[in-house]
Amino acid sequence: MPLPRTLARWNKVGLNRVTRRVAPWMPGFGVVVHVGRRSGHRYQTPVNVFPAPDGYRLALTYGPDSDWVKNVLAAGGCELMTRGRAVRLVSPQLIHDENRRGIRPLERNVLRLIGVADFLSLKTAPAATENSENIA
Repeated sequence: MPLPRTLARWNKVGLNRVTRRVAPWMPGFGVVVHVGRRSGHRYQTPVNVFPAPDGYRLALTYGPDSDWVKNVLAAGGCELMTRGRAVRLVSPQLIHDENRRGIRPLERNVLRLIGVADFLSLKTAPAATENSENIA
């Protein structure tokens, strides 16, 4: 069972404002930049980030029904700011993984303790080449 929604509301109002500033630089964290499905506004959501062979896995600490998750799924991707760089991610896929594969032992145990077994898996978008940008 993910963390309670009331905690998510508190984080959105307070803690996320601070976390958004440091998460793009901290190992294991990042900020998902996404656009609201209805509002069209640009949002930044701090997340736990785990590298995967073809992209990243993001822990869904508040579950797959979070607005940011729905926004990324609807848009077909997002931008992730992590380790001081921006990465374009595509092909979002929800994954339920009770074994938390691909997660380092410390984080795997923390996620197990708080009941998180849902992840959003995204692939790194292919880099645009100079030639493809000039074709139109």
